Amino acid sequence: MDEITSAILTEGVSRQDWLGVPLPEFTRGIVIRKDETDLFEGMAPAERDPRKSLHLAEVPVPSPGPGEALVAVMASSVNYNTVWSAIFEPLPTFGFLERYGRLSPLAKRHDLPYHVIGSDLAGVVLRTGPGVNAWQPGDEVVAHCLSVELESSDGHNDTMLDPEQRIWGFETNFGGLAEIALVKSNQLMPKPDHLSWEEAAAPGLVNSTAYRQLVSRNGAGMKQGDNVLIWGASGGLGSYATQLALAGGATPVCVVSSERKAAICRSMGAELIIDRSAEDYRFWKDEHHQDPREWKRFGKRIRELTGGEDVDIVFEHPGRETFGASVYVTRKGGTIVTCASTSGFNHEYDNRYLWMSLKRIIGSHFANYREAWEANRLVVKGRIHPTLSRVYPLEDTGQAAYDVHRNLHQGKVGVLCLAPEEGMGVRDQDMRARHIDAINRFRVPREQAG
Repeated sequence: MDEITSAILTEGVSRQDWLGVPLPEFTRGIVIRKDETDLFEGMAPAERDPRKSLHLAEVPVPSPGPGEALVAVMASSVNYNTVWSAIFEPLPTFGFLERYGRLSPLAKRHDLPYHVIGSDLAGVVLRTGPGVNAWQPGDEVVAHCLSVELESSDGHNDTMLDPEQRIWGFETNFGGLAEIALVKSNQLMPKPDHLSWEEAAAPGLVNSTAYRQLVSRNGAGMKQGDNVLIWGASGGLGSYATQLALAGGATPVCVVSSERKAAICRSMGAELIIDRSAEDYRFWKDEHHQDPREWKRFGKRIRELTGGEDVDIVFEHPGRETFGASVYVTRKGGTIVTCASTSGFNHEYDNRYLWMSLKRIIGSHFANYREAWEANRLVVKGRIHPTLSRVYPLEDTGQAAYDVHRNLHQGKVGVLCLAPEEGMGVRDQDMRARHIDAINRFRVPREQAG
């Protein structure tokens, strides 16, 4: 690994020279283990500790097959699917790997008793398999996490509809929380030159997800002037939705859980903020019954902020805790678009407020190839910025996942893999200088987060 890192840190290494850099037989990665899937048996998901299930291990380096690439990972990041993998919720990911392994001899390599997780990376192409022409060893890249086969016509208009659609590093093996990762070559995109490795690794999954959910015609199709309610507006996903709303001429109504998070939203340019903790919204009376009076109080507060208007779009991802309120506060003919359920997968809402007011619920999952590329292009152009708050070494990924699970973080949490320190990999210092305040907006000492 030292030779690979040295080559990355040396300027002027040619493509031919890259082919002479030897690949190691083993690499370090963050794994969960198949024989530990009952580790948290009997415990509520909220009580499970990712630090106990995430292990740093040496694993064999796979060879790239047709249409694949090996990438030296300089940095990665933690997403909620990292947490779900670590706490075996809602199901252990080994079922995904087993099903994928039955698809083909090439896919069989993914069905292992350990799972290298992680769905983001920034790094350098090491090797490519047969049929790869767009990328060469030495190319600096980021990767989106859409893995598809495209042997069925179902996915040809929208690759997310491919019957064999999977999320790399969650439903496949050899993910980005490692020193070397295996990807399909069509997951690769150009690394933004003005960002460091850890900054470039942060937007991938969440930025693409927010783009499809909010901007794309496959999601809410946001337009100028829309009022957009964004839950967790300073979080890993919501912080990109807030930026996309502002960049697209919409008005975000940012829901946060502390004054510190409200201040971050204001620094992004948002003006309409609801601190749900300070205003003490309690949408559930108890475990089984919601409180419609709280929906109404919440809707009244939104109209106070917007000058009497309801929201056109609700950017939903908490799920069970908020979904009933989301359906209620959406304007007549409006859209609730949902991509996750971090507070619970079983949603409940009063259907009268949906059908009689002609509202729509749209399910949105990650992004297709084109949407991921467009989302990355906005980062490359400096229109959308990383929301990186803190960076951990690879061996402390368990703590990073714990912080995300306990909502102790702001924005995104990064992980250094091969990069020896933060701040490396910047190629365009002039552009960086123009955007430095936005790039560093989320970078706060840990004791100030929350």
